[in-house]
Amino acid sequence: MLMPQNPNGPGQGPHWERLALWVREQIPVDGVDGVWVFRVLRRDQKEFGTAVISRVEGDRRRIYTATYTATIKGKQRGGFEPQLAEVGSGPLEALQELLALVPVRADDEEPPAPVEVGSWFPPEVLELALEDA
Repeated sequence: MLMPQNPNGPGQGPHWERLALWVREQIPVDGVDGVWVFRVLRRDQKEFGTAVISRVEGDRRRIYTATYTATIKGKQRGGFEPQLAEVGSGPLEALQELLALVPVRADDEEPPAPVEVGSWFPPEVLELALEDA
């Protein structure tokens, strides 16, 4: 059975932070103009999180899904598996049409909740990441 888990609010908590840090290593986040998160689900010994990310690149918008599976109990506790997939791209003004391409989770009837981009990718952390690059 799936159990919702949302201790800190949408997109907040240690696993979301870990996913955001990992995403930062995968794509340029300076063009990210939108983040939405589905509610966290727990099943057995694992926690599952899914975020939708909109990023502007020139005159195009790219839509990604970033997911994680975190092992929260058992011998493998602490395990973390992130994934990132581009699910669509199009003109800048096509945000709603592109978001419609995001796969709907069969076990989740709630739409994803918007998250402040600055709280998901804090500016001070972005500056440090840019300095390290």
